[in-house]
Amino acid sequence: MRTMRTRRRAVLGPPPLPEPRGTLSAAVRDTLRGSHPSRPWLPADCGAYDDDLQLALYMLYELHYRGFEGVPDRFEWDGALLSRRGALEDRFLCALHTDVPVDGTETAEDVLDELQLEPVGDDDSSLSHYLRDGGSLQQLREYAALRSLYHLKEADPHAWVIPRLRGRAKAAMAAVEFDEFGAGRADEIHAELFADLMEDLRLETAYGHYVDAAPAEVLATVNLMSLFGLHRALRGALVGHFAAVETTSSPASRRLAEALRRVGAGPAAVRFYTEHVEADAVHEQVVRHDVVGGLLESEPDLDADVVFGIRATIHLEDRLAARLLSAWRNGSTPLLTTGQSQTG
Repeated sequence: MRTMRTRRRAVLGPPPLPEPRGTLSAAVRDTLRGSHPSRPWLPADCGAYDDDLQLALYMLYELHYRGFEGVPDRFEWDGALLSRRGALEDRFLCALHTDVPVDGTETAEDVLDELQLEPVGDDDSSLSHYLRDGGSLQQLREYAALRSLYHLKEADPHAWVIPRLRGRAKAAMAAVEFDEFGAGRADEIHAELFADLMEDLRLETAYGHYVDAAPAEVLATVNLMSLFGLHRALRGALVGHFAAVETTSSPASRRLAEALRRVGAGPAAVRFYTEHVEADAVHEQVVRHDVVGGLLESEPDLDADVVFGIRATIHLEDRLAARLLSAWRNGSTPLLTTGQSQTG
């Protein structure tokens, strides 16, 4: 019988290119395969949150992570691809600024105070409340499969902000990332702990395995981190994103750990979230007071950018929650491809 580590060694290579979802993602895939597609790169009717655009962005961003099977590394910095990616980013950013306008009347401190307020009673728009109170084992498996697009590279997008910070903010960000990356222990890296969770739930642990199953709402949450992380001009927004994640993580992780215990999941599945209950409660204070506080102490003009990062993060998470909850309450699955979360 193979151990978890042995099994993962068999899938350490880059993932295959995903299946396209329209002319835009098909054009990206054709280009990465070395052909010269005649399809338009950015159709006028392609919405910022559409599956086609979000998958195209996801493929272009993944060139900066592990890439894809059979795609040469040189494509990461291909000028034509970067130019075209910029057009997609502009449409995505424009939609986000429209949906979460920041007018300067609230500060990062105000918004983080708001995030710390837990709802009175159950929140019927909350994924973690739903899963804790009545989610099935299969729904928890679907949730883990979709979240794996981020958690198998957890903290990687946020690491890009470190060289763009200085002083107290840099030191604090590096300290939190050190914890995320296992504090010097490879088997404690949070991405590895999530792979353990997936193994416990009989899910495939290969990086990017579930991309074809992930709706646009999932891709958008992952793309947001890459968008903020790859642009120095958006460093304040990335810090805001990180602050939003750390502020909301601990209570949500507690509910998810309770959900996994209730359905009889194994200890590795429960451990991933129990680890985040304590760790992220500490991280929240460090991020708020030293990362956000240190950044705004040295660059106070970035306050509105931090607010935008927080608001954009919550906006996309709310869209994702609505998509998943709608499917589950209707007795269906949010996965685009059937059967992917059925076996490990």
